[in-house]
Amino acid sequence: MLKKGVYAATLSVLNNDSSLNVEATINHAEQIIAKGLHGVFFFGSTGQSQLISMTEKKDLISKLSTRKLKKKFFIGTGNNSLNETIELIKYSIEYEFDTFLIMPPAYYKNNTDQGVYNFYSSIIHHIPKVKIVLYNFEKLSGYKFSPEALKKLVKSFPKNIIGCKDSSYNLFEDVKIKNFLMFPGSESKLLKGLELGCAGCISAVTNVTHSLSRKVFDDFELKNNQVSNKKLIDVRNIFDRYNLISALHSYFSIENKAYTNLLPPLVLLDKEKSNELQKSLEKINFNGLENKAA
Repeated sequence: MLKKGVYAATLSVLNNDSSLNVEATINHAEQIIAKGLHGVFFFGSTGQSQLISMTEKKDLISKLSTRKLKKKFFIGTGNNSLNETIELIKYSIEYEFDTFLIMPPAYYKNNTDQGVYNFYSSIIHHIPKVKIVLYNFEKLSGYKFSPEALKKLVKSFPKNIIGCKDSSYNLFEDVKIKNFLMFPGSESKLLKGLELGCAGCISAVTNVTHSLSRKVFDDFELKNNQVSNKKLIDVRNIFDRYNLISALHSYFSIENKAYTNLLPPLVLLDKEKSNELQKSLEKINFNGLENKAA
C-alpha cells in the first residue's frame, strides 16, 4: 500500500544491445531503498518508460514479484495506448501490484479535461480495483491538471484515484483532499509540501539524494531541526540545470559503465557538462561514494 514517504522514479539499466537489464534495474532500486527511500516507481519518465517495450516491462514485473522488497515497488505504465495501459495493469495485478503512476497520453497536444477524464475512467471501468496516482507533468504530456479536473476525478472515483505526483507544481500548495496523497515531483519542494500537508515526494533525483531526502522527511516527522534541507535543495538545483535522465545516468556511469546505455533519442551529458556536474557537486561536498547507490 502506498503511504507517506520519499520515493524515487527509479532508473532503467540497459544492456549494450539496448534491451532492458532486468536484474540490474531491480538491483539499483533495491540499493536506493536501502539508502533510505520508502519505495520506488518503475517505468516513470525517468525510467525511459515510453521507450521500453511491453515485453520488457512484463518481464521486469514478473521478476519484481519474487523480491523481498516487493511491497516497496510500484509501477508506472508509461504507455500512450489506452489498451496497452489496461493490458499492463491487468498483467501487474496478476503479480499482486495494484498501484500505478499514470500520466495522460502524450504526443497529441490537444488533451482536454474531458478527454483526460475519459482516459482514466476507461481504465477504472475495465479494472475496478486499480489504484491510480495521477502524474501531472505538462512538460511531457502536454496537459496540466487543474485543481477542478483533479477534484472531479477524485470525486467520481474516490477508491481508485488515491494520489498525485505533481511535477507541474500547480496543485501541491492548494489542493487539499482528505485521505489523498499529494507528492510534489521534486525534493526541493519536499519540506514545504510536508508543511502544507503533502505526503512526501516522488522524484527523479532521489536516485541520488535518497539519504538526504529521508533525513529531511524523518526530521519533519520527528519535529527535529532541519539540518539537511539546504543541501538537499542545492543538489536538486544542480541536477535541474540538465536533462535529468542524462545527468543521472552520467553521474552513475562514473562508477558503473552499464549506466552509459540510453535509448535514443536520449544521450549522456557531453564530457564538458558531465565534468561540470561533478565539480558543482564537489563544491557543495556532495560527491562521495557514500552518496551513490551503485
